[in-house]
Amino acid sequence: MKHFFNRRETIVTEALDGLLLTSSAGRLARLDTFPEIKVILRADWDKSKVAIISGGGAGHEPSHAGFVGKGMLTAAVSGEIFASPSVDAVLTAIRAVTGPKGALLIVKNYTGDRLNFGLAAEKARAEGFGVEMVIVADDIAIPGINQPRGVAGTLFVHKIAGYHAEAGADLETVAAQAAATARDIVSLGMSLSTCSVPGQAHEDRLGAEEGELGLGIHGEPGVERIVLQPVADLVTTMTNRLAAKVSEAENYALLINNLGAVPPLEMGVIANAVLSSPLSGRVRLIVGPGPMMTALNMNGFSLSLIRLDAAREAALKAAVEPHAWLPATERHEIAIVPAPRVSARHAATSPSDDDRIRRLLTALCEHLISLESELNRLDSRVGDGDTGSTVATGARSILSRIDTLQLKDPAATMASIGEILSTSMGGSSGVLLSIFFTAASKAMADKADLAVALLAGLDRMTFYGGAGVGDRTMVDALAPALSALTSGDIAAAARAAADGAESTKAMRKAKAGRASYVGEKDLEGVPDPGAVAVANVFKVAASLT
Repeated sequence: MKHFFNRRETIVTEALDGLLLTSSAGRLARLDTFPEIKVILRADWDKSKVAIISGGGAGHEPSHAGFVGKGMLTAAVSGEIFASPSVDAVLTAIRAVTGPKGALLIVKNYTGDRLNFGLAAEKARAEGFGVEMVIVADDIAIPGINQPRGVAGTLFVHKIAGYHAEAGADLETVAAQAAATARDIVSLGMSLSTCSVPGQAHEDRLGAEEGELGLGIHGEPGVERIVLQPVADLVTTMTNRLAAKVSEAENYALLINNLGAVPPLEMGVIANAVLSSPLSGRVRLIVGPGPMMTALNMNGFSLSLIRLDAAREAALKAAVEPHAWLPATERHEIAIVPAPRVSARHAATSPSDDDRIRRLLTALCEHLISLESELNRLDSRVGDGDTGSTVATGARSILSRIDTLQLKDPAATMASIGEILSTSMGGSSGVLLSIFFTAASKAMADKADLAVALLAGLDRMTFYGGAGVGDRTMVDALAPALSALTSGDIAAAARAAADGAESTKAMRKAKAGRASYVGEKDLEGVPDPGAVAVANVFKVAASLT
């Protein structure tokens, strides 16, 4: 698997410097022990309140350094990728930010983190610092395990402890709130892939149709493999297991966490599935979806729940400085706003008939349908081979609705044709011709001059489409034909259209449409199929006058 990095040995320090360089000036800083000891801390910290310190291995970005700032962490200590920071690193952080009110360490329940943070805490106490430590063990993936892992629910502890510390609470209160919070969190994750560590060979243990439920945030195997299935089914499995661990009578906050590589589009689908599940009835606040506690580029997500009370709700909703924290949103229903109704001026009116216009439209459409194979053949040499089918589809749609048109009103007829082509013809040509007829209709309603109206349609079509004469499109036939039509001579317009279509044979470079991707040699001697279709329209029109 490919990664963006320079050297494996420097990836963590360079990433932390990138965070510092892109944060607001005066907000974050690092200690001069960098890079051996990697501590990111608040640049504005004055040690007047309880310090909140967390950290762990890198690879979980934006955790942990991304949550340093007013209202959350005072400092974050980083190890290398998925490796706990050293005792010296944690102790250095404690010394750097701890004042008279002491410090709280928030630690995820992994052996390396417990030991290194724990020993650092003991050494700091021996030096006279007031230090408490809270261990988060929110993962419910493995039933009956004595030491559940600490995963994304740790962020709830960061937020609530940071809130109380910022409010000026003492260390005993902050630690008690954090410990109670940690006890009331449950989390569960799932993924469709393992993560890939930069600079290491990657082997995905999962098959093409497999996912993994309950895997850790360091790529540890999940508690079980599951067959790939619709998101709704995956979410049902997860929410059922989470629901079994929480009370039906309580309200909860929900964290929807991206483990690193799920596209925002899919995270939206996941969020919708979770908030459409029976569990959502217990959800009062939502944080996410977004990447908050990742596992490098793991293609997975996790769900975390914390029981709410008034104090926790206030803490989770309080604004904080770190942008990595996504503001909590109250659970609500989707708002629906009525769409504007079509005004009476644009509402459908009764059809009207005109024998001459009916014969013309019928002949034009039938002729375009007869050209389907020939136009497809031409387009297969210079494009994607569907011009004939696209044009024929539009023509058939017009024929099928000809009895609904106001044929006695040219402006209304062109407006209806524009509407029909926009919904039935497809492709860019359908949209372009819809623009052409819609704009022409407006011009015709303002002034009953067919040639002027059609030129107005051409002007709008070329403005939005971007093609002009010489770009090897239908415009090469349409523009000269409409110019000639201003004289009132339809035969001259037909000749101009034919000459324009013929000229595209010599155009060895297309500047618009699918043909712009085709080499000069393949274009030579082949007319543009759209221009050919236009020429045939004017040929038929001339034959009927």
